[in-house]
Amino acid sequence: MAMAVKGLDRLLELQDLDLSMDRLRSRQGVLESGQVVGVTRQRLDEAEARLGELRLALDAVERESRRLDGDIDSLTRKAQAEEQRLYDGSVANPKELAAIQHEVASLRARRSRVEDELLDQMERKEELDERVASAQAEVQELRDRLTEILGESAAELAEIGRSLASRGDERRSLVHEFDPELLELYEDLRRQKKGVGAAALGDGVCQGCHQKLSAMELDRLKHTEGVKRCEYCRRILIFA
Repeated sequence: MAMAVKGLDRLLELQDLDLSMDRLRSRQGVLESGQVVGVTRQRLDEAEARLGELRLALDAVERESRRLDGDIDSLTRKAQAEEQRLYDGSVANPKELAAIQHEVASLRARRSRVEDELLDQMERKEELDERVASAQAEVQELRDRLTEILGESAAELAEIGRSLASRGDERRSLVHEFDPELLELYEDLRRQKKGVGAAALGDGVCQGCHQKLSAMELDRLKHTEGVKRCEYCRRILIFA
């Protein structure tokens, strides 16, 4: 390649421009493929599933609480009826009275156990109420976010399109200032090196591969005319 290479002093400018366009195209691809929408929709589906499970658990607790409350009422009435028989004089037989006393004690003990179970269910219901409220808030937040994204995506895609068009015009104007052979080498390196064909050389370090060049190699490059290449990654080097 000729010793005086046209456009070499502006190669990093072209590299920065190309990287900015690469980022825009990447973002454009994400939006057009619906990845952002897809991720948010998946999170919403998962949140709605959790909310559904919590609501089922809450329904089960409420049903069990109603059953226990009914059992308490039934046991209370039975105990009251037996106590009435115990004290209204309708039963005189001592053994039968003793049996009634035993039955009343048994009914009260069972009611106490059921009341403890009902208390546990009430505590469980309180916990589930809080979790359901939190899950509902998460679902609503994700629904709002999905609606927002769907609106934002169209606006952002339009802005990306305008930016790419503007940068494309800028690039077409810029590449006219480059030696065709330099441009061909740069484009080839960009394809090989994940979009980075040229890098600054600062403090003896290639900013493309971040390797420090030897003192001998640095001295050689300083005395080399034309295109300079990194000894490690072979990118085009521009002294910073």
